Amino acid sequence: MGKNKEGGKPFEIPRPVFPKRAVITGGMPYGNKELHFGHVGGMLVFADTYARFLRDRIGEENVIFVSGTDCYGSPIAEGWRKKVESGEFEGTLEQFVEYNHNKQKKTLESYGISPNLFGASGLGRTKEVHAKVTDLFISSLYKKGQLERITTMQFFDDKAGVFLNGRQVIGKCPVEGCTSEKGYADECDLGHQYMPESLIDPISTLTGEKPSMKPVTNWYFKLPEYENKMKDWVEELKKRKDIRPVVWKTIDEFLKAPVIYIKREFEEKYFSIKDDLPPHKYIEEPKKPSFTIEFEKLADSDEAHRILTKNGIRCRTGKTLVPFRLTGNIEWGVPAPVLEDEQPLTVWVWPESLWAPISFTQAYLEQQGKDENEWKNYWCSKEAAVYQFIGQDNIYFYGIAEPAMWMAQQNSDEKTASPADGELQLPIIVANHHILFLDKKASSSGSVKPPMADELLDYYTPEQLRMHWLGLGLGQRSVSFMPKPLNPEAKADEGDPVVKDGLLLSNVYNRMIRTAFYTTQKRFDGILPDNAPDEQFLADGKKAVLDFERHMSRFAFHQCTYVLDSYIRNGSKYMAKAIKNPDELSDDELSQALANLFYIIRIAGILLHPLAPFGTEKLREYLEVDKSIWSWDNIFEPLAFFTGSGHKLKFLPPRTDFFTRHESQFEDKE
Repeated sequence: MGKNKEGGKPFEIPRPVFPKRAVITGGMPYGNKELHFGHVGGMLVFADTYARFLRDRIGEENVIFVSGTDCYGSPIAEGWRKKVESGEFEGTLEQFVEYNHNKQKKTLESYGISPNLFGASGLGRTKEVHAKVTDLFISSLYKKGQLERITTMQFFDDKAGVFLNGRQVIGKCPVEGCTSEKGYADECDLGHQYMPESLIDPISTLTGEKPSMKPVTNWYFKLPEYENKMKDWVEELKKRKDIRPVVWKTIDEFLKAPVIYIKREFEEKYFSIKDDLPPHKYIEEPKKPSFTIEFEKLADSDEAHRILTKNGIRCRTGKTLVPFRLTGNIEWGVPAPVLEDEQPLTVWVWPESLWAPISFTQAYLEQQGKDENEWKNYWCSKEAAVYQFIGQDNIYFYGIAEPAMWMAQQNSDEKTASPADGELQLPIIVANHHILFLDKKASSSGSVKPPMADELLDYYTPEQLRMHWLGLGLGQRSVSFMPKPLNPEAKADEGDPVVKDGLLLSNVYNRMIRTAFYTTQKRFDGILPDNAPDEQFLADGKKAVLDFERHMSRFAFHQCTYVLDSYIRNGSKYMAKAIKNPDELSDDELSQALANLFYIIRIAGILLHPLAPFGTEKLREYLEVDKSIWSWDNIFEPLAFFTGSGHKLKFLPPRTDFFTRHESQFEDKE
């Protein structure tokens, strides 16, 4: 509520508008390992919370949440090779992926993460659907003239006698400003793309030898041609309140002219050969340890890089749009369509993982017996929206490569057999900043090993962890996860920050629910009061709902937890005052107080439902109501609206908890 400029009657802030249908996707974890805490706490919990919210908000039948195991690619093949070599795993590569896929699924269930389908790009029916979508998607881009064949140099291990792919080569990232020591064949672990020959100090992981380079030809998407369209799109994103600045700022960094940064110590040598380079502009930056040369064309920049390297001049490329590779020669991959006369290739794992959610949506709808084109009502309709939850490192792929390929599928009026017929809607990208571990960036391939998601359940309940992660504010900044049992520097007399966030539920809200139930059982034989809540409680509930809805529409999950914290604590204060001595109250007085308290419990429950599904579903069970209580169609109605008069609650045994602490957090009473 607020006042107009003239100070007249108060007005209501317009409520956010949600789509009629929605797809929620969570970035797919690789099939070479179980889930570590970053997968769950940095991304999948957020995707699940929003999916659960939308199911309540626009109807469960209108929401499809898909994710799955990324089954292909060199990281998986290399991980399997090493495990078999060390004796840690026996079985085929596909069995290795299936083993990890099943572990990932089980972990998600433990955390209450509820995709409609958690697929696998290389297993079962989803493998078949995904292969078909991949063939159609790439063939459509080819027919629309959006692909080109490019011959590049690929790493070759002369000692092993094989080409090296992806994670089989490691060196330093050549992109200016990147500090990654985990540069692989053509991308680093921070998502920067570059040509293989630009990798600094490459080493083969197979033999430890420096690899040579041999020419290979692959299909590339003409990403640089979409620079202007991407710039227009970024300008639109900057105006939207539901797009985090980290998204458009990261995209904007790549929409620059191709540049090369050269160390100041090579300046004299550069001037001696500068006339041999393609046309470029020299940019003087006196206070920097390097100077910059800028090109109009990417091809000119690539040629200049080769000449500079040949002459012993160390340099790095700047961020810019480069052709996006679609194919490769790794055996473990989705088969690529043969477009001309090339030898059969496979699809590079990153492109096919971008359209995998389309495959999974199709596979899910097929399971439901829907028409084969039903998926378009979710991915192509202007009445629908696609929300993609990712980590900051993957913005290049989901925020640049994917939207450009989606635009390319709209690039012609020609009707094809493309899965994109009907115009794919550009995604709404929800990117979280890094979730750190003990103040350091954690990576399963780095020096700081993150805890596995399952390991955390030895110390915390799923809902303690969900509430903690959602409250961290990862949409605004990188934040460290500091679980006390895993922190060797934690002080014995200090509390655990993870437990602290869960106390709102296990202490405050839990006590409110129990007090309401036990008092009703004692005085009214468990019959829910029929009284309407007092006006003030209706107004307070409405404000909490509208504040929560507004924050959720902008993916401000931490703000949603603040709304809940304030609303529940105020409700607890009311309870302590109004039902302090229930025996001193008349039946009418107590009945009204309970009606108010149950209304607070009901409003808090529906807002908590997406965040803490286990406890809220238990609450619904004891209220003896069906799932319609979660629908926002009647969100402001009291419990009696769903139960009718004279409704009896399920008997709540003494000391029953709806939300609890982990068993390890209770002191030993013996």
